[in-house]
Amino acid sequence: MASSSSWKHQATASQPANPSHLTLFTEPFQHKTTAKMSSTATVTRAHLENKLALAKRCSREATFAGAKAAAIATVASAVPTLASVRMLPWAKANLNPTGQALVICTVAGMAYFVAADKTVLSLARRHSYETAPDHLKDTSFHGGAAAARPRPRSAGIPQALS
Repeated sequence: MASSSSWKHQATASQPANPSHLTLFTEPFQHKTTAKMSSTATVTRAHLENKLALAKRCSREATFAGAKAAAIATVASAVPTLASVRMLPWAKANLNPTGQALVICTVAGMAYFVAADKTVLSLARRHSYETAPDHLKDTSFHGGAAAARPRPRSAGIPQALS
């Protein structure tokens, strides 16, 4: 018992009375970074507001793309669903109005979430590429030397066709 209470006392005694890591929005504040970068990096309020604005714009674009896809999918699924209920005996017997609405809404909801997710991922990929260091932007397998080296021919393709 005595050792556990002394351990607690040592842990609290080593911490400062007013920790600076709790004040996140002071201008500028310090945070730890990776070993390859400097030991501390300054993040300003303008940088955080810029990132927040970028995230809001990204979510707005994703919402619009999802709504557009849902509207198209609603029409594309409503026409054959309603036509099949009028023409096919099985659909007429088994798809009541609730079932028809469920089919149409499911397709519209799936289209919304797929389109919104694809938009968010593509925007995140684009923004991460824009802020990446130059040595990471070269995505070719051989680096810069790949363009200078000619492409090897396949063994089965004649010279004139390749």
